[in-house]
Amino acid sequence: MSAKLARPSSFPDPTNLRDVLAYWIRLKRVEKGWSQERLAMESELDRTYVSAIERSRWNVSLSNIERLALALDVQAWSLLKPPEA
Repeated sequence: MSAKLARPSSFPDPTNLRDVLAYWIRLKRVEKGWSQERLAMESELDRTYVSAIERSRWNVSLSNIERLALALDVQAWSLLKPPEA
C-alpha cells in the first residue's frame, strides 16, 4: 500500500481540532481508496490544499469542511469529533 493510501498511524490529540479533522479526512479518503487528487476533484478543492489539511497545516473554513464531508459521504460534524481509542 502506498504511503498516500496508508491509514493514519496514530490517534490525533483530541484537543486539537485540526489534528482531528486531518485524521478523519485521511482515514475516510483511504477507506474509499482515493488519492488526495481524487478527493480534491470530488470536493472541488486544490490537491495541495487537501494535502495541507491532512498535515494539519491549515485552518479550514466550515464551507470547505462541508465540501469534504459531502465528497466523503459523511456528516460534517463527524469530521470534528475526536475518535475513541
